[in-house]
Amino acid sequence: MKIRAHIFVSGEVQGVFFRSEMKYEAKKHRMNGWVRNLADGRVEAVFEGEEENVRKIVEFCRIGPPAAKVRAVDVAWLPCSGEYSRFEIRH
Repeated sequence: MKIRAHIFVSGEVQGVFFRSEMKYEAKKHRMNGWVRNLADGRVEAVFEGEEENVRKIVEFCRIGPPAAKVRAVDVAWLPCSGEYSRFEIRH
């Protein structure tokens, strides 16, 4: 079953390649959606794909790339909308 996760990651998560690593993980697990930095220092992302794969990327977000220090991950689980055809980094 396909699902959607809307994620907010806080901590030291900007300037540590978090977005590029999330894009790599999303492509590896065949997910669509987007990721962006927020002005308040958090990273926001939306992932859509098979439930098992979406759960894997949420777990990745709890750790992040080596230089990141993740403090919290807030996840909203939603039905898959199918509105995305790829995964992109938004600016």
